Amino acid sequence: MGSSELTCEDKELQVLLTHFTLTQKQNLEPRSKKKKIIIIAGPTAVGKTQLSLRIAKAIGGEIISADSMQVYRSMDIGTSKVSAKEREQVQHHLIDSRDLDESFNVAEYYCEASQAIKEILDRGAVPIVVGGTGFYIHSLIYGPPSGPPSDPKLRQMFEDEMASKGTQIMYEKLKDLDPDYALTITQNDRHKIIRGLEILFITRKKISELPVASSENRENYDFRCWFVYLPKEVLYPRIEMRCDQMIAEGFVEEVKRLEKEGLSKNSIASQAIGYRQCLTYLNSPQNQEDWDQFIDAFKQASRRYAKRQFTWFRKEPLFRWLNIEKISLEHVSEVIIQDYELSF
Repeated sequence: MGSSELTCEDKELQVLLTHFTLTQKQNLEPRSKKKKIIIIAGPTAVGKTQLSLRIAKAIGGEIISADSMQVYRSMDIGTSKVSAKEREQVQHHLIDSRDLDESFNVAEYYCEASQAIKEILDRGAVPIVVGGTGFYIHSLIYGPPSGPPSDPKLRQMFEDEMASKGTQIMYEKLKDLDPDYALTITQNDRHKIIRGLEILFITRKKISELPVASSENRENYDFRCWFVYLPKEVLYPRIEMRCDQMIAEGFVEEVKRLEKEGLSKNSIASQAIGYRQCLTYLNSPQNQEDWDQFIDAFKQASRRYAKRQFTWFRKEPLFRWLNIEKISLEHVSEVIIQDYELSF
């Protein structure tokens, strides 16, 4: 096919491949000694799962989830968890590794994901980290924050204050003290708000200013990082459609079942997007107005989360952004695979 016969999509792919090939050739020597890890991030509902599965099948990869909620068993529909059939085709890690009565935090994620990377490399496979939890991905690359141990008296003080003043007031308090960190969490994440305030008052430093724990990952691995995205005018309708699809697939029934299994007792899982809004609905009279409010709140929270993901990854220097609006899944995977192969 001559260049004049190329479609717009082919031309855009050609430009992308040329750009990343030239960039890779410039950086080939200093990167060649490191083992490579592919990281695919992006906002919710953009299509990371299908993209990662395609790449993993093509190059012999195993996928490490970077989703803070997919670690919990039975939180399936609301987290858009990869199906059991897809997990049979490609091995996944850090999915369904916790029960609802167990905690999970960024330090645990760092340790378990780092161990998974080593095991995957030992098998001669390619580690592919996939997800949208920016804090987890950042910590995997650079190491988890080295926050101080919890102070029970101080924590109780903040919990009492939250009980009397409400989550919104406490979130604003945290936002005034450390706006950068506040952007990475939601105003309904009670656990992280209290922990953030606790760290601020103990250290007298912003969380973003704390030194990170020791990490060998950045020195040992060549992280090939991608942020795949769609323009918001395209992405937001997709997010709303996915919310509707979750409802149609039985999301409310899933939350009802999980509530009986102790969802509300898990201060982190119960605040997950969709689950929190559904729990509020289930505790209401459940009339039509309550249902409409639930759907609106679910979609709004999902859009806001996507916005926060854009904000977070704009500050991550290793990530190359790839607008996938006019490029097929096949071509996007080709860009990422060729970048990986040329970086040897």
